[in-house]
Amino acid sequence: MFQGNRVVDGHADILYRMGHDHLSFGDPDSGLHQSYEKLKASGVDLQVFVTFVEPALSSGEQLYEVFASLKRFYDEVVPKGISPVLSAADIARLRESDSNPIFGLLSVEGAECLDRRISVLDGLYRMGVRLVGLTWNGQNCLADGVGESRGGGLTQFGFEVVQRMNQLGMVIDVSHLSVQGVWDVLETSSAPVIASHSNAMRVHAHRRNLTDDQIRAIARSGGLIGATFVPPFLAEKDASIDDVMRHIDHLLTIAGEDAVGLGSDFDGIDEGPVGLRDGRSYPVLLERLYRTYGDPVAKKIAGESWLRVLETVLR
Repeated sequence: MFQGNRVVDGHADILYRMGHDHLSFGDPDSGLHQSYEKLKASGVDLQVFVTFVEPALSSGEQLYEVFASLKRFYDEVVPKGISPVLSAADIARLRESDSNPIFGLLSVEGAECLDRRISVLDGLYRMGVRLVGLTWNGQNCLADGVGESRGGGLTQFGFEVVQRMNQLGMVIDVSHLSVQGVWDVLETSSAPVIASHSNAMRVHAHRRNLTDDQIRAIARSGGLIGATFVPPFLAEKDASIDDVMRHIDHLLTIAGEDAVGLGSDFDGIDEGPVGLRDGRSYPVLLERLYRTYGDPVAKKIAGESWLRVLETVLR
């Protein structure tokens, strides 16, 4: 069925929980949703490792925490055999490999750590970061997040960051961004734009989900929406794998089969929905995708659309 196809998870807070909860990536009994053993069992070929930090920290303190997460990635994750993704050539290696290695791509979620300095963005790029979520829920030096009541768009610095990310070959993530911020990014970016872990507002009206107009515009940019497993984004209560499928179905209807992927948010949530509690449940979802949509479409949702975006943006 999915043998030979590639699976990509576009968002997981593994590095944050490793530091915050003192959990080991390599411990077989780790409480991580996506420990090394669970990642292997999940069938995920490329995992996005997010360097989330507490938004209450100052920009300098956030940068220190990002550095700490990067150190955890290189000191504890990479030695387990996880190959860093730095360029489109690494995506080609993933496609061509017969040995099923697992690849890891570094992401920053909420870019207050840049502290209005493009040089910090350049430095993070040199350290291997290839994807940036511009805000978390509140405001920062780039833009307002979805939790900021004034709903402002990109700041002048935010526009500069978008342009520099295009130049460097970094993926721009609008999950968590205010409505106006999303439109500002889409109007400014010359590269595909993604929402790494968001669902459909029409299916469940949560502020973190996307309107149909936003979904269409992200698809037109050549980007994608990573359907997420966060229970409050899926349903009012008792969220399950069935709700994940409902959101995927709507995203396919609005965005088309080339613009839908997966972004679990494992380890950024207390517990996954019924049927998708941790990485070991991924094969269940993949089976559902195959049975519902058939191999060509399921292959795109599982990972092919993510790989296409990464090949387009990364250099």
